Amino acid sequence: MTFHELELNSAMLRVVEQAGYTKPTPIQARAIPQILKGRDLVGCAQTGSGKTAAFVLPIAQLLGESGDKRRIRVLVLAPTRELAAQIDEEFGRFTRNSALKRVAIFGGVSQQPQVKALRRGVDIVVATPGRLQDLMNQRFVKLDQVEFLVLDEADRMLDMGFINDVKRIVKTLPKRRQTLLFSATMPQSIRDLSKSILTDPVQVDANPQSSTVRSIAQSIYFVESGDKRALLKFILRDAAAERVLVFTRTKHRANNLAKQLNRAAIHAEAIHGNKSQSARTNALAKFKSGHTSVLVATDIAARGLDISDVTHVINFDLPNIAESYVHRIGRTARAGASGIAYSFCDVDERKYLREIEALIQEPIEVVSEHPFISATPAPKRQNGVSKPRQNGARKPANQNRRRSRRPRRSRQARPA
Repeated sequence: MTFHELELNSAMLRVVEQAGYTKPTPIQARAIPQILKGRDLVGCAQTGSGKTAAFVLPIAQLLGESGDKRRIRVLVLAPTRELAAQIDEEFGRFTRNSALKRVAIFGGVSQQPQVKALRRGVDIVVATPGRLQDLMNQRFVKLDQVEFLVLDEADRMLDMGFINDVKRIVKTLPKRRQTLLFSATMPQSIRDLSKSILTDPVQVDANPQSSTVRSIAQSIYFVESGDKRALLKFILRDAAAERVLVFTRTKHRANNLAKQLNRAAIHAEAIHGNKSQSARTNALAKFKSGHTSVLVATDIAARGLDISDVTHVINFDLPNIAESYVHRIGRTARAGASGIAYSFCDVDERKYLREIEALIQEPIEVVSEHPFISATPAPKRQNGVSKPRQNGARKPANQNRRRSRRPRRSRQARPA
């Protein structure tokens, strides 16, 4: 299939050609015609699948070439600052030949430039829920004439606790609008949300969970926790590791690891939620330009960021949520490209490995020979895959052991 078959007009086809797009991805091929027909849509697609262009292209065409400085016509909600900035750039790419105006609204930076843009008048607003609500409360934003609402990375927004913010924002919008919801996963909470804000939506499932991992060469390294840093340095000395994204579980660990790598003459930057917006932007810019070869990140960078040509993803810490593994390693397989993903697994993380392999429904290849191999034997697998123990399962009890008749003490819940 080509873009000419997707009902895009000649002006949009020229822009697509100028952007270097040659063939639509599955999510683009399935979503663009439905959006152009005016249908509400629920799209399930992983990051790196061309999802952003799947809604930016048809919306840009439906808006037309003339801007209207009196009202906001498009509202896109995104969970992170980086994703909001990326979507805003994508709108800029595909509307540069028109008079349409846009602004990205997110926290971590001064609100004054955003307020000035709103006062001048914009057609397109791409925002994170928190800062948008702040500006709405200050009466800088009116959404009563929005024609298009897009919720991008909806599952991530729910994970980050934005569900109530999203619902409050949606209540201020006109009931007659076109609503598009995109999510990498479809838990019940997302299905419930889509039912409450969409009207007779078409369902587009362009990327099942397991499909992302098939184009990625995955390996697992069993290693003691204290040897992870040495193993990472060992791997990074490989000349093929040109642009490497390393994931840690905590912000503190990301900072320390980046410092240790720089001391070893390996150029690294850290990015996480405690970094200022300018620091995060600078770190990403250095990584994208090649000035920094290693970006150490928490899961804030796992989804929504468009980082091309990542040669390797390394899970320094395995994620404690299996779906995060798929999002992480997907950073090295953008738009159908292949990639390499290494994961370090210490004894305490083996339960996470079982859950990950159960999710992707295939075993991850074990690197049996490396300088820092764990002294603890590798876990046994059933049918090649580590099988997670079911909730409540216990080891067989000694039949001759007498049970204590003393009642258990009730534990007081610890404060969150």
